[in-house]
Amino acid sequence: MRISLDHVRSRLPLPATPSWPDGVWDIEALARGSLSVQLFTPRGKDWQSSHAQDELYVVLTGKGVLRIEDERHPFEAGDVLFVAARRAHRFEEFSQDLVTWAIFWGPEGGEAP
Repeated sequence: MRISLDHVRSRLPLPATPSWPDGVWDIEALARGSLSVQLFTPRGKDWQSSHAQDELYVVLTGKGVLRIEDERHPFEAGDVLFVAARRAHRFEEFSQDLVTWAIFWGPEGGEAP
């Protein structure tokens, strides 16, 4: 199976919601079992908090800081970022060209450490 970045990106943004007043900038590109691959391209402010599954971000373009709880992780294009399930996190100080694949998998609560 092939997922086209351009095709998925062309479907964004989705309409604004109370939780995402700048518009919804993520969309699921693939789902299979516990696996979900989403394109995430935040604009304005990143309003997310935590997720039930472990998550990888594959940074395609852009740079910034990923805050996980109280830790700050600077990143740039080409980096892969891991966030354990149920950890509060969000992108901060990110460039307006930020594009990531967000990959969720595994059981609720995450894999065993």
